[in-house]
Amino acid sequence: MTEIFAWFAVNFDLPILDWIAEHLRCGFLDATMPVITVLGNGGIFWIAVSVLLLLIPKTRRAGLAMGMALLMGLVVCNLTLKPLCARIRPYDFYGQSMQLLVAAPHDFSFPSGHTIASFEAATALALHNRKLGIPALILAGLIAFSRLYLYVHYPTDVIVSIGLGIAFAFISTWLAKKIAAKVKFIP
Repeated sequence: MTEIFAWFAVNFDLPILDWIAEHLRCGFLDATMPVITVLGNGGIFWIAVSVLLLLIPKTRRAGLAMGMALLMGLVVCNLTLKPLCARIRPYDFYGQSMQLLVAAPHDFSFPSGHTIASFEAATALALHNRKLGIPALILAGLIAFSRLYLYVHYPTDVIVSIGLGIAFAFISTWLAKKIAAKVKFIP
Protein backbone atom coordinates (compact mmCIF):
# COMPACT_ATOMS: atom_id res chain seq x y z
CA MET A 1 0.00 0.00 0.00
CA THR A 2 2.85 2.39 0.80
CA GLU A 3 4.29 1.96 -2.71
CA ILE A 4 0.93 2.75 -4.31
CA PHE A 5 0.52 5.88 -2.21
CA ALA A 6 4.10 6.95 -3.02
CA TRP A 7 3.54 6.43 -6.76
CA PHE A 8 0.35 8.52 -6.69
CA ALA A 9 2.07 11.19 -4.59
CA VAL A 10 4.95 11.63 -7.03
CA ASN A 11 3.01 11.19 -10.28
CA PHE A 12 -0.31 12.84 -9.48
CA ASP A 13 -0.79 14.41 -6.07
CA LEU A 14 2.28 16.52 -5.41
CA PRO A 15 2.32 18.15 -8.89
CA ILE A 16 -1.28 19.27 -8.29
CA LEU A 17 -0.52 20.57 -4.79
CA ASP A 18 2.54 22.37 -6.08
CA TRP A 19 0.50 23.91 -8.92
CA ILE A 20 -2.07 25.15 -6.40
CA ALA A 21 0.69 26.62 -4.22
CA GLU A 22 2.41 28.23 -7.19
CA HIS A 23 -0.61 29.62 -9.05
CA LEU A 24 -3.40 30.14 -6.52
CA ARG A 25 -1.60 31.30 -3.37
CA CYS A 26 -2.58 34.85 -2.46
CA GLY A 27 -3.20 36.93 0.63
CA PHE A 28 -6.98 36.55 0.44
CA LEU A 29 -6.90 32.73 0.27
CA ASP A 30 -4.08 32.55 2.81
CA ALA A 31 -6.44 34.32 5.22
CA THR A 32 -9.72 32.57 4.31
CA MET A 33 -8.68 28.93 3.79
CA PRO A 34 -7.59 28.40 7.42
CA VAL A 35 -10.97 29.79 8.55
CA ILE A 36 -12.91 27.60 6.12
CA THR A 37 -10.99 24.47 7.10
CA VAL A 38 -11.89 25.03 10.78
CA LEU A 39 -15.53 24.38 9.85
CA GLY A 40 -14.51 20.78 9.14
CA ASN A 41 -12.53 20.25 12.36
CA GLY A 42 -13.83 17.13 14.06
CA GLY A 43 -17.06 17.41 12.07
CA ILE A 44 -18.30 19.70 14.88
CA PHE A 45 -20.07 22.15 12.54
CA TRP A 46 -21.85 19.32 10.73
CA ILE A 47 -22.72 17.56 14.01
CA ALA A 48 -24.26 20.81 15.29
CA VAL A 49 -26.33 21.17 12.11
CA SER A 50 -27.46 17.55 12.42
CA VAL A 51 -28.53 18.04 16.06
CA LEU A 52 -30.36 21.24 15.16
CA LEU A 53 -32.24 19.45 12.38
CA LEU A 54 -33.13 16.61 14.75
CA LEU A 55 -34.84 19.12 17.06
CA ILE A 56 -37.20 20.36 14.33
CA PRO A 57 -39.92 17.81 13.47
CA LYS A 58 -40.03 18.82 9.78
CA THR A 59 -36.25 18.24 9.35
CA ARG A 60 -35.79 15.34 11.76
CA ARG A 61 -35.22 12.74 9.03
CA ALA A 62 -32.49 14.88 7.43
CA GLY A 63 -30.83 15.30 10.83
CA LEU A 64 -30.99 11.56 11.42
CA ALA A 65 -29.48 10.81 7.99
CA MET A 66 -26.69 13.35 8.56
CA GLY A 67 -25.92 11.96 12.01
CA MET A 68 -25.81 8.36 10.81
CA ALA A 69 -23.59 9.30 7.85
CA LEU A 70 -21.20 11.16 10.17
CA LEU A 71 -21.04 8.12 12.43
CA MET A 72 -20.28 5.84 9.46
CA GLY A 73 -17.48 8.13 8.37
CA LEU A 74 -15.99 8.23 11.84
CA VAL A 75 -15.92 4.44 12.17
CA VAL A 76 -14.92 3.49 8.62
CA CYS A 77 -12.54 6.32 7.82
CA ASN A 78 -11.07 7.84 10.95
CA LEU A 79 -10.99 4.76 13.16
CA THR A 80 -10.31 2.11 10.49
CA LEU A 81 -8.80 3.38 7.21
CA LYS A 82 -6.50 6.11 8.60
CA PRO A 83 -4.55 3.76 10.89
CA LEU A 84 -4.63 0.88 8.38
CA CYS A 85 -3.35 2.93 5.43
CA ALA A 86 -1.00 5.10 7.52
CA ARG A 87 -0.34 7.54 4.68
CA ILE A 88 2.03 10.34 5.62
CA ARG A 89 0.95 13.93 5.07
CA PRO A 90 2.09 15.74 1.91
CA TYR A 91 4.13 18.27 3.87
CA ASP A 92 6.17 15.34 5.24
CA PHE A 93 6.58 13.47 1.96
CA TYR A 94 10.11 14.60 1.14
CA GLY A 95 11.15 14.80 4.78
CA GLN A 96 11.56 18.56 4.57
CA SER A 97 9.99 20.96 6.98
CA MET A 98 7.42 23.15 5.32
CA GLN A 99 5.79 26.28 6.67
CA LEU A 100 2.06 25.68 6.86
CA LEU A 101 -0.75 28.19 7.35
CA VAL A 102 -2.37 25.92 9.97
CA ALA A 103 -1.06 23.69 12.73
CA ALA A 104 0.29 20.47 11.26
CA PRO A 105 -2.15 17.58 11.82
CA HIS A 106 -0.52 14.70 13.65
CA ASP A 107 -2.65 11.86 12.33
CA PHE A 108 -2.41 10.15 8.96
CA SER A 109 -3.51 11.69 5.68
CA PHE A 110 -5.77 9.10 4.03
CA PRO A 111 -8.71 9.60 3.94
CA SER A 112 -9.57 13.24 4.67
CA GLY A 113 -11.87 13.37 7.68
CA HIS A 114 -12.77 17.00 6.97
CA THR A 115 -13.85 16.10 3.44
CA ILE A 116 -15.75 12.95 4.34
CA ALA A 117 -17.70 14.62 7.13
CA SER A 118 -18.50 17.62 4.93
CA PHE A 119 -19.73 15.57 1.97
CA GLU A 120 -21.65 13.08 4.13
CA ALA A 121 -23.54 15.84 5.87
CA ALA A 122 -24.02 18.12 2.87
CA THR A 123 -25.17 15.31 0.57
CA ALA A 124 -27.58 13.93 3.17
CA LEU A 125 -28.97 17.42 3.63
CA ALA A 126 -29.25 17.95 -0.15
CA LEU A 127 -31.13 14.66 -0.53
CA HIS A 128 -33.74 15.95 1.92
CA ASN A 129 -33.79 19.67 1.20
CA ARG A 130 -32.31 21.09 -1.99
CA LYS A 131 -32.60 24.70 -0.75
CA LEU A 132 -30.34 23.98 2.24
CA GLY A 133 -28.33 21.28 0.50
CA ILE A 134 -26.88 23.38 -2.31
CA PRO A 135 -25.14 25.90 0.00
CA ALA A 136 -24.03 22.98 2.19
CA LEU A 137 -22.47 21.25 -0.83
CA ILE A 138 -20.69 24.48 -1.81
CA LEU A 139 -19.31 24.75 1.73
CA ALA A 140 -18.26 21.08 1.61
CA GLY A 141 -16.40 21.75 -1.64
CA LEU A 142 -14.65 24.76 -0.10
CA ILE A 143 -13.63 22.72 2.95
CA ALA A 144 -12.28 19.95 0.69
CA PHE A 145 -10.33 22.49 -1.40
CA SER A 146 -8.97 24.11 1.77
CA ARG A 147 -7.30 20.81 2.67
CA LEU A 148 -5.40 20.92 -0.64
CA TYR A 149 -4.64 24.63 -0.47
CA LEU A 150 -3.23 24.21 3.04
CA TYR A 151 -1.03 21.30 1.83
CA VAL A 152 -2.35 18.92 4.51
CA HIS A 153 -4.01 16.38 2.17
CA TYR A 154 -3.26 14.87 -1.21
CA PRO A 155 -5.81 15.24 -4.03
CA THR A 156 -6.37 11.46 -3.98
CA ASP A 157 -7.24 11.69 -0.26
CA VAL A 158 -9.85 14.30 -1.06
CA ILE A 159 -11.25 12.58 -4.18
CA VAL A 160 -11.72 9.24 -2.40
CA SER A 161 -13.16 11.04 0.62
CA ILE A 162 -15.75 12.85 -1.51
CA GLY A 163 -16.84 9.50 -2.97
CA LEU A 164 -17.04 7.82 0.43
CA GLY A 165 -18.90 10.78 1.93
CA ILE A 166 -21.51 10.73 -0.83
CA ALA A 167 -21.89 6.95 -0.54
CA PHE A 168 -22.36 7.13 3.24
CA ALA A 169 -24.96 9.89 2.75
CA PHE A 170 -26.99 7.74 0.36
CA ILE A 171 -26.80 4.74 2.69
CA SER A 172 -27.77 6.78 5.74
CA THR A 173 -30.63 8.46 3.86
CA TRP A 174 -31.99 5.04 2.91
CA LEU A 175 -31.64 3.88 6.53
CA ALA A 176 -33.29 7.04 7.87
CA LYS A 177 -36.26 6.44 5.57
CA LYS A 178 -36.58 2.86 6.91
CA ILE A 179 -36.34 4.05 10.51
CA ALA A 180 -38.81 6.89 9.90
CA ALA A 181 -41.36 4.37 8.62
CA LYS A 182 -41.17 2.55 11.97
CA VAL A 183 -40.73 5.42 14.43
CA LYS A 184 -43.44 8.01 14.95
CA PHE A 185 -41.27 10.95 16.01
CA ILE A 186 -39.70 11.14 12.55
CA PRO A 187 -42.06 12.48 9.85
